[in-house]
Amino acid sequence: MGEFFIYSFFAGMLSFLFPVFVYLDGYADVKENKFCFSLSLYKYLKVFGGYGQIKTDGIAVHISEKKAIFIPYENMTDTRKKFEITKGFQLYRYHQIIETGNPFSPYGVLLAGAIQAVSGGIFSVMQTRHPFLSLKNSTVLSEENNLKVSVQAVTVFNGLVVSIALGKKILEAFINWIRKKRSIALWKKRQNS
Repeated sequence: MGEFFIYSFFAGMLSFLFPVFVYLDGYADVKENKFCFSLSLYKYLKVFGGYGQIKTDGIAVHISEKKAIFIPYENMTDTRKKFEITKGFQLYRYHQIIETGNPFSPYGVLLAGAIQAVSGGIFSVMQTRHPFLSLKNSTVLSEENNLKVSVQAVTVFNGLVVSIALGKKILEAFINWIRKKRSIALWKKRQNS
């Protein structure tokens, strides 16, 4: 019985430290005003996915046939603060393909060249700072006049990082609760005197 406890403890600790790869695949068509995305673990275990559209006052994200979430532009800064990513969530891979139109026009060729140059500059700086990153950029010229973007981003983390991030959030909420209780007690004390 004791051996089973020891083996299960070490297996649990090993799985706690085992890296988890999260894949985010996205595709956007600017001309059609649609984007779709998929979030999966280890590339094959789909967790979440859907499609969305950009509206005049916000973004509509369709999770299923009957369910959609509308995010107004005013709330986007608050949403970003809620999903703050700690340093333990490491970007591992970023690949993008940008399709732009009209190869027979000098503007189309110039746009494709500018996209390649800017992406190459940004990727070289990122590669210098983080040599383990896999960064790829491709630009495709199509005969139609359009702009399409396809992205695959992979982050890696482990259970220890998630538990530390969760503990940090719980501790922040507890500190805010204590501050609120103290301010209410101080306000009531001033009211009585």
